[in-house]
Amino acid sequence: MVALGAARGGRVELAGFEFFADLDDWGRWLGTLPAWVGGFDLPFGLPRELVVQLGWPLAWEPLIAHYAGLGRDEIRRTFAAFCAARPKGGKFAHRQTDGPAGSSPSMKWVNPPVAFMLHAGVPRLLAADAALPGLHPPLRVAGASRIALEAYPGLLARELIGRRSYKSDLVAGQTVERREARADLLAALERGAGRLGLRLALDPGARDALLADAKGDRLDAVLCLVQAAWAEARRDSRPGPGYGLPEVIDPVEGWIVTA
Repeated sequence: MVALGAARGGRVELAGFEFFADLDDWGRWLGTLPAWVGGFDLPFGLPRELVVQLGWPLAWEPLIAHYAGLGRDEIRRTFAAFCAARPKGGKFAHRQTDGPAGSSPSMKWVNPPVAFMLHAGVPRLLAADAALPGLHPPLRVAGASRIALEAYPGLLARELIGRRSYKSDLVAGQTVERREARADLLAALERGAGRLGLRLALDPGARDALLADAKGDRLDAVLCLVQAAWAEARRDSRPGPGYGLPEVIDPVEGWIVTA
């Protein structure tokens, strides 16, 4: 699911959504648009500690090529073996960005399966000729400017409503309390609460749809849209790779925008 919009004068105007049942369709669609800045809710890199121990390439592009060539079963076995050899309480390796973002380690293959999200998503971003600031330089394609940023909706949601849960994939978990949390989250976004300083503009129909989506897919896409808008306004920030990213980013791990 993709939330579409534009940023103007401190406002992020929601224009609508695109839905894709197939990842290949999503990837092809990204490549048909000549210019975009997108926030994607999937990790762009792996923990350096993990990569070093496994003896995988320490340059990002060869690392992603190697990782994309593995099957999911092999990834699961490799990561499970890595965790099994480590002490209780420190099974997973973490990226530097996980601390400030409060994100799951990108090597997790379950709850949430972000390792497989990386495996499925990043190669398609590269196939769409996207630049990943700090990791993968822009291609010099005439008339094209596609900028992919790693986003994390949970980071912005926690800033606005704390650790209240606002979504559930299970019908039994789609409670009144979670709907109220979505309402409060939307209200905070619309008034521009929080450190990003951007106000979400949407019509009543879109607001109703966001409230009604108990799984939270639309709202998560909107949170990524706001993070991408914040970054786009800082595209020329220096020093560093721009887009509000830190001056120095581990070129194996990447960084979550706004963290």
